[in-house]
Amino acid sequence: MKRAMIVPPVLADAALAELKDWLAITTNRDDASLTALLRAALDTCEAFTGLMPLEAGCEEVLRATHDWQGIAASPVIAITGVERLTANGTLSALPVDGCLIDITAEGCGRVRLTRTIAESRIIVRFDAGLSPDWASLPEGLRHGIIRLAAHQYRDRDSGEANHAPPRAVAALWQPWRRMRLA
Repeated sequence: MKRAMIVPPVLADAALAELKDWLAITTNRDDASLTALLRAALDTCEAFTGLMPLEAGCEEVLRATHDWQGIAASPVIAITGVERLTANGTLSALPVDGCLIDITAEGCGRVRLTRTIAESRIIVRFDAGLSPDWASLPEGLRHGIIRLAAHQYRDRDSGEANHAPPRAVAALWQPWRRMRLA
């Protein structure tokens, strides 16, 4: 069950401006690396909280089964398509009545087949994310993303490989954290 982003989230110029302001950077020389750090901080925020911060278009490969299967990303806004995935990697249409889709009140998307198909896998396309844009992202998440990107920028030459967010960032994200039982 691997998710791929088809339409990545839009990272507004305001996010870069906010990070540059936090770091007191006035030149454009480091814009590319700062934007990459913001994207990495978004990924870390998702891994920590269990929520995609910004809306994106995604697809996920699932088993072809009659059991309900959950989509790993959350919150799911819309499930936009389900297709069969053949062994050689080609896609083919699934009949309209070939599956059921559901999105719970918590934003968990799930899919199940109503017909048996020859293929062993399906591809589910969906839109997921907490906020449509940077400006509407909740303050704690947004500020944590900025602080993490700034922390990574300042520690870029230290050689330390600490993958956990700093405690101040974790404290900002903690109210948003979703835990899943395995």
